[in-house]
Amino acid sequence: PLVPPRVPTAMAEYRSLLEELAQNITAEDLEQLKSACREDIPSGEGDAIATGQHWFAFLERHSKLDRANLSYIEHIFEISRRPDLLTKVVQYRTQVLKISEEDEVDTKLTRIPSAKKYK
Repeated sequence: PLVPPRVPTAMAEYRSLLEELAQNITAEDLEQLKSACREDIPSGEGDAIATGQHWFAFLERHSKLDRANLSYIEHIFEISRRPDLLTKVVQYRTQVLKISEEDEVDTKLTRIPSAKKYK
């Protein structure tokens, strides 16, 4: 029988996206990102976030991030002036999740109309 080609699962693609983003977050970037979302980080917990991976794990634990909900990090990348990271997230959302800008306008999933300017 023919074996279908191994298609990466949505979860694997999501993990791969986070890994790629984390590799592009320097210690300096991380401080800026943590600062941008400080109202969502309970006091004392920010110090424990030492890498991009820690930051994403923290956001997932606090329901700010999951495979189908990337608007929070899109917002943080935008206010942290990281259009390069924002673009990766937007590409993932449109190509992997198949959520286009038009769909988002209908569902109000996005709070970031300015993400369009990075296309």
